[in-house]
Amino acid sequence: MSLKLRVIVVDRTRSPFLKEGEAFYLDRINHYAPIEWIEVKPAKIKKGRSEEEIIRFEGEAIARKLIARDYLVALDRGGHQLDSKELAFWLESFYRDHSGRISFVIGGPLGLSRDLMKKAQKVLSLSRLTLTHEMSRLFLLEQIYRAFTIIKGEKYHK
Repeated sequence: MSLKLRVIVVDRTRSPFLKEGEAFYLDRINHYAPIEWIEVKPAKIKKGRSEEEIIRFEGEAIARKLIARDYLVALDRGGHQLDSKELAFWLESFYRDHSGRISFVIGGPLGLSRDLMKKAQKVLSLSRLTLTHEMSRLFLLEQIYRAFTIIKGEKYHK
């Protein structure tokens, strides 16, 4: 399996325990597939700037990091929900049937722009619960790692 992944996020992770968790799972995922972590600059929240303008600015920053051939997966709580085995099956099927790389995109606190959501080939939800954008990063990485262990038949997944 020749898997290549990118995770594009808005801003850096500020919480030390989440940052440590991200590094932990990025290292583990790298044993299965190269994964690139890309942080884009957030929009400055200032008086008079609308949420729509902030989301649009961040969406444009993310779009500049996208590569045309990449399969874009946007993370949004309104997206399609998969269980861990379904995610593993989808990843395995993708790489069996397609070429290229998957770019997972997680927006900032206000989410992703409409334009970016329209460009996405797949919109996934990690949960119906509301998660912070920083917590979503860690959950996504853990689920990607879990998917690889399922694909490889390893005992991490129970």
